[in-house]
Amino acid sequence: MNKAQDYDVPVKIVLFDLGRVLLDWEPERLYRKLIPDAEVRASFLKNICNMAWHANHDAGLSFAENAVQLIENYPDKASLIKAWGARWFEMFDGYIEGVPTLIDKLQERNVPLFALSNMPSDPWQDMKTHFPYLQCFQDVIVSGDEKCIKPDEKIYQIALNRLGQPRADTVLFIDDSQANITAAEKIGMQTHLFTSSQGLETALIRLNLIS
Repeated sequence: MNKAQDYDVPVKIVLFDLGRVLLDWEPERLYRKLIPDAEVRASFLKNICNMAWHANHDAGLSFAENAVQLIENYPDKASLIKAWGARWFEMFDGYIEGVPTLIDKLQERNVPLFALSNMPSDPWQDMKTHFPYLQCFQDVIVSGDEKCIKPDEKIYQIALNRLGQPRADTVLFIDDSQANITAAEKIGMQTHLFTSSQGLETALIRLNLIS
């Protein structure tokens, strides 16, 4: 396993995931407003607007396109289904606590920062305005634009090309999904499985990327 702590190769580039690493994204945050009953809400998010359905957005379908079949299947839920795209920003609550400070510290050390995110294309341009810390990255590989999602190896190769084709083992990839981490390790990247900003800070200090 290409865990960062097992490597002697210095990290030269840090590649961040965004949702649930930098950006505090939880769909339930929106649907608590729309479906007050917790059991009904949980059923809706498990069986209708679930993560498997949302993955189609990340893979390149627009919010409108992806809603069509679901609305045909659940016409009484049309307004709730459309809300996923129409009220996208209500799923967010700013940044994950502590991570912007770590980005500041990395920038102070002139560490090149990039991002690789499973993210729909539709809201991306507005997100860059809505969340100023997205401007800290030299480039962001958005799965919806590439029509390819993590953990597909193809999107990691796209990322390496966009990073300037560095040696994979000089890149530290940070993600909250073990599947995405495993895929990055398979192509040689160093990795950190994100669970908290404190854990990430410890890893970055150990790698001499911040102090």
